[in-house]
Amino acid sequence: MRKSLAGLMLVLLLSPAWSQPSSPSAANIKADMAFLASDKLKGREAGSPEYDLAANYVADQMKQIGLKPAGRNGYFQPVPLIAYRPRDEGVIALTAKDGEPVPFVFGTDYLTGDTPQAAKLAVSAPLVFVGYGLVAPEHGRDDYAGLDVKGKIVVALAGAPKFLQTEERAYYRSGRIKLKAAMDHGAVGFVSIGTRTGEKLYPFANSVRQYKSWGMTWRQSDGKPFVAVPLPGLAYVSVTGAPKLLGSRANEILDAAETRDGAIKGFDLPLSLKAELHSEIKAAESKNIVGVLPGSDPKLKDEYVVLSGHLDHIGITPPVNGDSINNGALDNASGVATTLEVARLLKSNPPRRSVLFLVDTAEEKGLIGAEYFARNPTVPLPAITSDVDLDMPIITYDFTDVVAFGADRSSIGPSVRRAAVGMNVKLSPDPMPDEGIFTRSDHYRFVEQGIPAVFLATGYANGGKAATELFMRTNYHKPSDDLSQPIRYDVGAKFAKLNTAITRELANGARPRWNKGDFFAAKFAKK
Repeated sequence: MRKSLAGLMLVLLLSPAWSQPSSPSAANIKADMAFLASDKLKGREAGSPEYDLAANYVADQMKQIGLKPAGRNGYFQPVPLIAYRPRDEGVIALTAKDGEPVPFVFGTDYLTGDTPQAAKLAVSAPLVFVGYGLVAPEHGRDDYAGLDVKGKIVVALAGAPKFLQTEERAYYRSGRIKLKAAMDHGAVGFVSIGTRTGEKLYPFANSVRQYKSWGMTWRQSDGKPFVAVPLPGLAYVSVTGAPKLLGSRANEILDAAETRDGAIKGFDLPLSLKAELHSEIKAAESKNIVGVLPGSDPKLKDEYVVLSGHLDHIGITPPVNGDSINNGALDNASGVATTLEVARLLKSNPPRRSVLFLVDTAEEKGLIGAEYFARNPTVPLPAITSDVDLDMPIITYDFTDVVAFGADRSSIGPSVRRAAVGMNVKLSPDPMPDEGIFTRSDHYRFVEQGIPAVFLATGYANGGKAATELFMRTNYHKPSDDLSQPIRYDVGAKFAKLNTAITRELANGARPRWNKGDFFAAKFAKK
């Protein structure tokens, strides 16, 4: 929120008791968040000068703490980027079998995709609906069975069926997996349709507001953009727009999507689509910040536990209630502040293994900085034993439970459990399986490299459900995620202490191993 200097001083003087630091750790976290979530940094968008200011601040803090530089250039690992966004609305033209155009309204029925691959990309083909587009052999599920999508444009529901285990559901709902399934079956383009659950979580209106925001990927050594799956995502269709594609069956299909099995038989649509994506593309530069606390054991100090947290947020967007700066106080100034505090807490008594602190860029653009580091690490990849990710802790209430995403897929689980028990904190199952959280934060880029990882979220007990739902509904990716929220810096200190205990467990104990037969081990672990 924009405030005059005098007004800011008055706010600080009159701050209520919940905002006052109660310990040195709380004071550290408050000071770090005050800078990182200030209007001066204009939302810390990756590639911006303000992000670089934030990166310099984090590097200075690492130096003051006594971490060793572990980037390519001191504390910095340069991350070459390609930024892209829609240049205009492009062309999305639906035609019925009789040749008549089907009315389709930009910003109400659909949003056009964009791509870093070309300034103009054109595709014209018939449409085939494939349900969720799920191909999960271990569950005997193939939504493409009996359908011919070769040379056609696939239309699929966003998300994944509810019967899937929460983290596996997150895998199958991810864009890369859906695009790859379509491409493997010969499709030439992809269109996604929102579901009722998705609309409740992420209203289409929010996507419209942020339509002109920059997307990003990292730039390869040949100057070309890294594109995990080159099949173009042509459009995202709202729940309102679904009947334009699905016809009279739209409500039936959207109802079936909400059932546990979400089993919807696909069919050829009596439509063809002409799509043109017009993208603005430019090179950009950003950086990860990397520091190491050397381990105390001569035999183990060349192994690393990574503690990661993203520094970037979404920058400037069209205003909400007159404010256009998305300060990102809880997403993720709080995570970076607690990451730095873990470093301070470990420094006086280093664990046996080294701890690598990775504060990364462009998470909001698709986990880009973490992916760049995981594919281009500044230490040998086999030496990385595990990752602990700190992203968006909701520290507006005193948490008494946490959700440890990914912990029970490896021997990280018992370590997290011991650390939590030591602080009288309970472990809870995922209360938000529709969110697909496991694949949406930086730890997942380490999982994709076969490295066991955990992402800790504050839980739903002791007022957490109300606090989390309020944040997601009112402040998530909005300018109101600022320092005017009832932030409990003492709770931030508690979260830092818990993550310190987990990191110490992982750095002192046996090297984490995937559980035998684990789903993600089968997908990604090195053979």
